[in-house]
Amino acid sequence: MKSPLAHNPEMAASATPGPVASFLRFAITGGGVGVLSSLAVSPLATTMPWAISNAIITVASTLLCTELHARFTFAKGRSARWQEHWQSAGSATAAYLATSVAICVLHLTRPSPGTLTEQIVYLSASALAGTARFLILRLYVFASRHSQTTRPATQHETVPTPDPTAVRQPSGTSWPNGSRPQLAA
Repeated sequence: MKSPLAHNPEMAASATPGPVASFLRFAITGGGVGVLSSLAVSPLATTMPWAISNAIITVASTLLCTELHARFTFAKGRSARWQEHWQSAGSATAAYLATSVAICVLHLTRPSPGTLTEQIVYLSASALAGTARFLILRLYVFASRHSQTTRPATQHETVPTPDPTAVRQPSGTSWPNGSRPQLAA
């Protein structure tokens, strides 16, 4: 069964979670995909250079995370748009560079680090980059961009009442000379 938010973007925009709730959702989805990515990057790196392995995993995880962030983290009630994928890819590129630099520094300081050490360094760099990505995604990529003028009317709005001092023309009659009588002040 589809969410009612999927059919009503205005309702989805008004149901956007607050910063704490969306950060928790971001940590769960991004962290979960990050852990899966970290488990995949090391075995893949045994068959190719680590930077290429990291790039492949980063691309796949970015596509998955952008979808999850659109649907769950920021509750847009829809799939991510291509523009959002590209914008998210920009922040993921920065995260890729952060994790790659961290692993390069690790390999420079410890030529043969263990898998556990690589995982700790990779996940630490991912956590720092992830926090920066959250801010970019929340404040820019998935920010609500609707104005008050395009907002739909709600059932709680008041309806303007007619002015009781206004002079009304009786139905079926016309004013002489086409002019309307004025009220005395």
